Amino acid sequence: MSEQQEKIEQGNISIHTENIFPIIKKWLYSEHDIFLRELVANAVDAIHKLKQIGTVEGLQIGDDFAVEIEMDKAAGTVTVRDNGIGMTADEIRRYINQIAFSSAKEFVSRFRDAADPNQLIGHFGLGFYSAFMVADKVEIRSLSYQEGAEGAHWVCDGSTRYELRPFAKADRGTEVILHIAKESSEFLDQERLRQVLKRYCNFLPVPIRLGGEVVNDCAPLWCRTPSEISEEEYRQFYRKLYPLAEDPLFWIHLNVDFPFNLRGIIYFPRLNNEFDVTKSHIKLFCNQVFVTDNCPELIPEFLLPLQGCLDAPDLPLNVSRSYLQKEPQVRKIREVLAGRVAARIVELAKKDRESFVDVWEMIHTFVKFGMMQDDKFRSRVEDIVLFRTTHESGHTTLKDYRERASKDQGDKIFYATDEVGQASYVRLFNSQGREVLILDAMIDSHFIQFLEMKNPSLRFIRVDAEVDASLVDEEDKAADLVSADSEKSPRELLNEFATGLFGKEGVRVRVESLKDEQLPGLLLVDERLRRFREMTRLSGRDLPDGDDEKTFLVNIGSRAGKRIVELLRSGRRDTAELALRHVYDLACLSGQAFDRERMEAFLQRSARLLELVGAAETEEG
Repeated sequence: MSEQQEKIEQGNISIHTENIFPIIKKWLYSEHDIFLRELVANAVDAIHKLKQIGTVEGLQIGDDFAVEIEMDKAAGTVTVRDNGIGMTADEIRRYINQIAFSSAKEFVSRFRDAADPNQLIGHFGLGFYSAFMVADKVEIRSLSYQEGAEGAHWVCDGSTRYELRPFAKADRGTEVILHIAKESSEFLDQERLRQVLKRYCNFLPVPIRLGGEVVNDCAPLWCRTPSEISEEEYRQFYRKLYPLAEDPLFWIHLNVDFPFNLRGIIYFPRLNNEFDVTKSHIKLFCNQVFVTDNCPELIPEFLLPLQGCLDAPDLPLNVSRSYLQKEPQVRKIREVLAGRVAARIVELAKKDRESFVDVWEMIHTFVKFGMMQDDKFRSRVEDIVLFRTTHESGHTTLKDYRERASKDQGDKIFYATDEVGQASYVRLFNSQGREVLILDAMIDSHFIQFLEMKNPSLRFIRVDAEVDASLVDEEDKAADLVSADSEKSPRELLNEFATGLFGKEGVRVRVESLKDEQLPGLLLVDERLRRFREMTRLSGRDLPDGDDEKTFLVNIGSRAGKRIVELLRSGRRDTAELALRHVYDLACLSGQAFDRERMEAFLQRSARLLELVGAAETEEG
């Protein structure tokens, strides 16, 4: 019997616990590829420890550090090799048989007890024993950095039994050899291993070699000093993170040392107006090891559409998502992120207003949502929030809008939600010097109610909700239509006739002399009632519009209004009705209030009016 055979040690990894390997192999994780992340992270850690010891003790340890990944398809093995601190046989007993196994046992227990195992952040905690998710047998060959140390060889076949023996190893460090199980043969493929390394280990600070080729970036941009990085380098890094995305609008480089460590780069992508706030797009790292790209617990909800990376080395990762939400450090990180984002947006707004307008069109939904979500964020950015406006400036803040408004407007903010459909209303307001905001994004209906709640003196009024006093002509333009043989004024005559026609249909009638003589009539809808209906629809209940909600305003000062009065005076009530209903149709059409039946009736009345016009021209001829 040889000397080495006499030194073979056999034993149980732990005699006080059940065999957890079947659980590791069959129950844990849908993503078995994390085994490579765990083993490579351990290898990098071993190199860091050696560097620290070398610095303290003044050892000559060299500087060519690397983690090597080798795949031998014929042998059915994957090997992870480092030239770090290494282990003695005693250290293997301690770290592999005891500490690592206890950590794995604790993790398995958490996994089984979790209502939803996928709620465990990043699946951290299994460490070395994650190798058994894909391997039938695992070997460790290691030589400690210590002078005179003897190599050690540890073998485990997936049971709690192990063998430990001396091993003649020439180079310092550790190699972990995985004998890949048949059902995990996908990992006996070089390209598959490359994909896994790119996903989890792409930014580790030690070179990772696969088949002799370095596959990672040892100095990711977030670890560098911002002043030394060009704008093009920031864009190139973004393209590396998101190869298919357009270049970002701008970015924030985070470098926080107190009260916690946090580094990263947050990019503002070119967002659509209606973005998805259900999934995080920021990649989370821990000491440059990729953890997850979906960690909404760490990111304020309104920041979820942003992209980039965060490296949070102090964050507890072997916990559930629900626990993470209660972690004080997480709350502080969320506050820091929101604060830095607000500061960056304000900086852009103050630095170059013209350029900011272009950016604003792509981020306004995000900013408005953030203001409604986070009161501190709101207080920081509310003064730079822009609105599209009919004013020559094109965009305005609320402060500037109110400063330009005349005193008689008070705290009213006039707005339109459809620049084309409400064009006649907008033109009417503009003709009298009333500036109109264009609020046509889906979020705007919620946002203006939020602003009113925060500023009770403000009143947002859509242009089709009421006719401002400035739009009404104090001089009665229909006064010349008064007839000596009639006791009724033109206004009374038209009001009585219109009310008789539309009152029975539930439509309120109002006769005014507007300053715009070209506009025959308007359809007004109460602001509060309309908002209530819109919110009801958003909640899933569809309430049809009712005519009783609308007010038909007839402009008696218009040429059409005057002509209808003349028709009534001459006794041609049928023609007057046809004309007045056509004015109502035009008002409905402008307000987009037509259903199928009304559209058909409108077309028929239009045809009838054309016939009357043609007949009149024939008589005149």
